This record gives sequence, C-alpha cells and structure tokens, in this order.
Amino acid sequence: MKRLTKCSAGLLSVFALLFGISATAANLPSAWQHDQSFDVSTTGLVKMSLPVGTLDAARPALEDLRLYDPAGTEVPYLIERPVEVAAPAQPVKAFQVSLNAATTVLTLETGVSQPLDGITLGTPATDFIKAVSVESSNDGSHWQTVAQGQPIFSQPDGASRLQISLPPTSSKWLRLTVDDGRSPPIPFTGALVHPAVDKPAPGELTSATITERDESPGETRLELSLGAANLSIASVQLETAEPLFMRQVSVALPKVSEDTIQEETIGNGTVYRVAVEGQPPSQNLSVPLDSLVSSRELFLLIKNGNSPPLPISAVRVERRPVYLVFLARQAGTYHLLTGNAQCDAPQYDLAALGMNLKGVAVSPIKVSPPSNNPDFRAPEVLPGLQVTGAALDVSDWKFRKPVKISSGDGAQQIEPDLEVLAHARPGFEDLRVLDGSNQVPYIIQRTSISRALTPTVTQTTDAKDPKLSRWTIKLPESGLPISRLTCAARTPLFERTLSLYEELIDERGDKYRRVLGGATWTQTPERPSKEFTLTVDGPVQSDTLFLETDNGDNPPIELEKFTAFYPATRILFKAKPGDDLFLYYGNPQAAPPSYDLSLVAAQLLTAEKNAASISAEQQLKNSSWYNNQMASQGGVLLWGILALVVVVLLFIISRLLPNSQPPGS
Repeated sequence: MKRLTKCSAGLLSVFALLFGISATAANLPSAWQHDQSFDVSTTGLVKMSLPVGTLDAARPALEDLRLYDPAGTEVPYLIERPVEVAAPAQPVKAFQVSLNAATTVLTLETGVSQPLDGITLGTPATDFIKAVSVESSNDGSHWQTVAQGQPIFSQPDGASRLQISLPPTSSKWLRLTVDDGRSPPIPFTGALVHPAVDKPAPGELTSATITERDESPGETRLELSLGAANLSIASVQLETAEPLFMRQVSVALPKVSEDTIQEETIGNGTVYRVAVEGQPPSQNLSVPLDSLVSSRELFLLIKNGNSPPLPISAVRVERRPVYLVFLARQAGTYHLLTGNAQCDAPQYDLAALGMNLKGVAVSPIKVSPPSNNPDFRAPEVLPGLQVTGAALDVSDWKFRKPVKISSGDGAQQIEPDLEVLAHARPGFEDLRVLDGSNQVPYIIQRTSISRALTPTVTQTTDAKDPKLSRWTIKLPESGLPISRLTCAARTPLFERTLSLYEELIDERGDKYRRVLGGATWTQTPERPSKEFTLTVDGPVQSDTLFLETDNGDNPPIELEKFTAFYPATRILFKAKPGDDLFLYYGNPQAAPPSYDLSLVAAQLLTAEKNAASISAEQQLKNSSWYNNQMASQGGVLLWGILALVVVVLLFIISRLLPNSQPPGS
C-alpha cells in the first residue's frame, strides 16, 4: 500500500480513537447467518468493492452488515455508493431558427462556460425522423463540426429521441443543421443544453438471464433473473440483430402493496437502431435506471405497436459497485457478517469524514463466498413464517383442487387455471389454501403477463338486418377475466365500427345487452392493420360474447384468428413436498383473508420459488351451497309433481261432472 498522506494520517488518528470505544465481538457474531472472510496484507485505510454475494445475502440497505478484524473486534466502516451526478439541463441564452430549401438551421447561444455533452430540442411535432449535424464556435464566425448525422425522432406511439449527444464541448455558440431533404420541415420551440459530467460513476456490465418471455398483442414481456438481490442498477441494455427498429421500453420490478404483489415501473426509455438517409446507422440499446433493485428479478415491457416482436438475444445490466471503507489496524483475516433480520443499522461516527474517505483508492481484495456461520443454526427457508394458520370451515365453498408440491421446501407458486378464474370471485377474496383443515397463508402476485386462449367463433348474418355482421365468440368458461380480444382481417380495404357485448338475464327473466367495448378499425393499402385489438371493459359474466358491425352498403368483412387474453395471477405461499394441500374457491360471501404473511412478503418475493401444480376440479357435494342447490332443485321437482297432480285431478273431476247441456240441444 502506498505511503499515507498527511490527510490519511489524520484519519488514522480519528479511527484509532473510534477503535478505543469499539466493543469486542462477544456473542454478537452468533446472531448473524452468513460469514465471508478476506485477507488484508497491510495496515491503513482500505477501500474494497463489496461482492455481489455480500449484497445478495444482506438486507437492501446493508443494515445488517458487520465487519470484524482478526482479533474479533467490530470495525467501524463507511459505505460508499457511487452515483452519476449531472448538472441540470439549462435553457439556452438565445435561440434562432432559419428555414432553407432543404434544411432548418438552429443557432444557439449556450450561455454556459462549462463543457457540454448534449442538447435537447423542443418541438410539438409527433411524427418525424431527421438527421442533425452540430457545429461549435466561440466567435460566431468560425465554425467547427462536432457531431454529424445524429438522429432525432418522434413517433405516434410515443417513442422519441430529441437529445443530441456531443463530445464534451466548450462553446459559446452552437449551430444545428436539420436535414429536411426527405421530409417536410418541423417547428422547433427551444433548446436545453446539458453540462458534461466531470467524472462518470464506475459501473460494470453483467449478464441477466431471460427466464420467461411472453408475447401479447403489441407487447413483449421479458422476465429477467439478476442472480442476486440488492443491486444498484444503472441501466439495462438489450442485444438484438434487428437492423432497423424503434421501441419504447419500460422496466418494472415486483413490489409488495396492500397484501398483494404488484409490478411497479421504475424506468422508461426508447431503444432504436435507425439509419437516416445518407448517414451511417445510429443506435441506442440502453434504458437508464439508476435504481436500487431489492429483488432478484426485473421485468422488461417492450412496446411493439404494429411491428413484429423484437428478437432479443441477450440482456445485460450495468451495475454500480458498492464500496466498503475502513481502517485496518492489523494485517490478517477479516470477516464480513450478514443475514440478521432483526438488528438495527450500525451508528458509527464517520459521517464527517465521508468526503475525505472517498478519495481512497480501491484495493483488489478477494472475498470468499457467503458461508453459514458455524455458530448460527442452519437457516430455515423463510424463517419465522408459520406454514399453517387458523382452521377453516369449508362448508360454504363450492370447489377445490388438489395442490401438488413437486420439488423443494420453501416458497411455492401456483398460477390459477381457467376453472379457478371462472369459479373464484374476480378479486380472489374467496381463495384459500388448506393443509388439512388449517389455512396456509398466501399472498397474491398480480403480473403484467397476458395468457392467450382460442375461443370457438361462428359468423352469422342478422335476418332482419342483412347489413349487420355478427360473430358469436364461445369461451371455455363463464366469468373469465378477459381483458383483450384480437382478430385478423382477410379484407384488404374497409372501415368499420365494431362493438363487443354479451347477453345477460335480469331479475325478471328478460334478456338485455351488456356492452363490453367498441372501436373503429380502418385498413387501407397504405396503412394495413390486419390485426385488430379491442380492450374489454369490465368483467365478463357469461361464456358467450358477440362482436357486431354494420357494413352499410359495403360487402361484409372477413375476420379470423380470434384470440382472447387474460392477465396471469400467481399465488405465493410456503410449503414442502408431502403436504396435503388443497386450493378452495367459489364462495360468493367470503371476506378476503388477513394473514401476517404480509409482514414477510418481501422475503417471500425474493426467495427462489418452486412451481406447484393443481389437479382436476372437485365439486364439494357436502357444501351448504350444494345442499341448497339440491334443496332448490328438489323443491322445483316437488312443485312440478304437485302441479301435474292438480291438472290430472281437474281432468278427472271434469269427466265425472254431469253434462249440463239441455236434452235434445
């Protein structure tokens, strides 16, 4: 290690004072689950990058991280999380626009003295793509090209890029030439300049595993495994061989909210690879994030619009390192302890020294992987979580399905099938997982995944109105949570307003129409849109939908490839192979359960989950619902028999009565 500076020598004195009041380890290490060791070869200030394994084993904010020296004494430390600090964008001092025959020229007086690395233009235009060249000048007369062929664009689907990247440039004047040779000029309303970052924050690229890919109309959903939790992610980068494309991308992570797990968007961006006429291709495949991701998984939602899905070959994430800075009073083997859910964050009196400590160079220290602390008992998966809850009387439940745990103790997940979705309440208030007669606490995870099903479709023509075309769409079950309906058209040219509805019976037995959605579909040779997507408003109650359109004086349109979509939901709970589990559902009067599981939902979310399976549906014949149904059906039968007896008796009586007609009449 290099000789310490006078500043560092002063810090040594402060650290020595702190060590004088440090407590010895005593029995403290036995409360920590994980232990990692590393060697320090010399004394002095040490700055090391915490391994991914340490971040994954610790709590998100590292509240449970403890450091011990070779003598077993707790060592004060400082955590440093590098972040990208950029000065805010500033409006330009002067902005002039001039239109030429094939270009628009923007002349900007920057009004700033520090180097710039970007310009953002303002425009109300929403459908364009143009190339921009940038020149710089300090006197307004002599110009030097600093960027050429930079693309700017904005698309109707929301994908846009109005920022032009520059090499760090100090300039009083900037001149932007926008190429209008292939498209009409667009208006520009102003510009912002971006001061360059003095020192970029460090980062390293690591691969993320694509564990699931889900394609639905206009959208691709990728589920990514990061391999560890509690990572500071700067950006997500896609790899694709697609030559030309433009897509909006959202990044989401699972988040516990009100006893359920929702998907929360934490970043948005536009990825593209475009080639403006006469310019080399330009690309951006990165979505900025700059977030602490506490889970081991991320979700990418790629908006495809009417374009085919983007082929993604790989995904990488840029991770910001997390540094640990401490004073090594002696050489030898040090220990990092993690894995204590109950401890408070340490309170070391080092805040005033933070800025000075950040100047310490990073040491190339190799840390062992996390291992179980020998003084800590073997950890249970999701410790502290009770597997079973209170007993439950299931006499009011209509259906159940056996649950099979095929692999591994700990966190399990079930995805309800169509029968469960149809027979359970829309909000899943009546779902229960039972082990024998006792409830198994669970939590609902609502995902952005769309599952597809293919309905049976027949086309009919209204005899009373031949101009009306109707498609009868038969679903496999009543009451499915259908969210979208898509179909394709074989007709090349048309414009139609389509309406989706179902027919229900009211309390008086009268049939009425319940509208579920509607939209206008226009298809022309210039703008073909062979796939039509209709959003379904509100829950579907029946198993038959009707799609209808008035053709006017035009020939009927031909539709095919009908597909219905519903959101995937998962049930997360803790169990082990051999448990006698059942999933109960179908109780219209059940109140939603209230489990203490929400207190450890974050642990359940980050745990590795096994996929449990459910078997064939069982109707509960001994349920009060079934008995009521049987009683109701029996009552109908009894009244029917009584009515038949009355009719027969009246007939017999009418035959036995004397004929009242006068003789000879």
